[in-house]
Amino acid sequence: MVEVPGHQEPHDTGSLGQRLNWLRAGVLGANDGIVSTAGLVVGVASATAARGPILTAGLAGLAAGAVSMALGEYVSVSSQRDTERALLRQERRELREDADAELAELTAIYQAKGLRPETAQQVAKELTEHDAFAAHAEAELGIDPEALTNPWHAAIASAISFTVGALLPLAAILLPPHGLRTPITFAVVLVALAITGTVAAKLGSAPAGRAAVRVVVGGAIAMLVTFGIGHAFGTTAA
Repeated sequence: MVEVPGHQEPHDTGSLGQRLNWLRAGVLGANDGIVSTAGLVVGVASATAARGPILTAGLAGLAAGAVSMALGEYVSVSSQRDTERALLRQERRELREDADAELAELTAIYQAKGLRPETAQQVAKELTEHDAFAAHAEAELGIDPEALTNPWHAAIASAISFTVGALLPLAAILLPPHGLRTPITFAVVLVALAITGTVAAKLGSAPAGRAAVRVVVGGAIAMLVTFGIGHAFGTTAA
């Protein structure tokens, strides 16, 4: 039997659940882009009234954040994929070396899910005859061999979602007149965070209100801290 580290939910290939996981990751990436870029540009705006430094800092933060998110996602998904491939290779080897034991194991899995022993045995037998490897990969490992996550897709999606989120506070800080930059940015960012927090919570079937409050409070604290630092060490207050 292959030991799977930690608890792993079965993949639902091509299903709504899998698409929602990607959407939730995109929403969270956008949320990161909003918070990190907002904190950066608000801090710079509290130190200088010139648009040039704010734009430069915002674009630099956007680029650095998008690259960092993409690299982190690529490494994480690559590691996950390597682990899944190793588990699948081990499962193939076990099926070759002791097919009877693997059939008994598959039967036990379905029995543990509530099927009667004779029904579990019949299901395991029919699935094994159809595709033993796919049956064990799904039931035992929670892995679909044909739907392993692509690290490049994950990296690109993460970079794009971060960039989209980062553009919002960057536009909010640059477009209004000098005296209104900071309050407008605060308002726009907090509304955006409330929306992303609510969407992420609903996608994850979690309480929306609590999640929205968490991200709004966190974003507000981040902007207040960077505003205070910029105001303390800058030459002019926005």
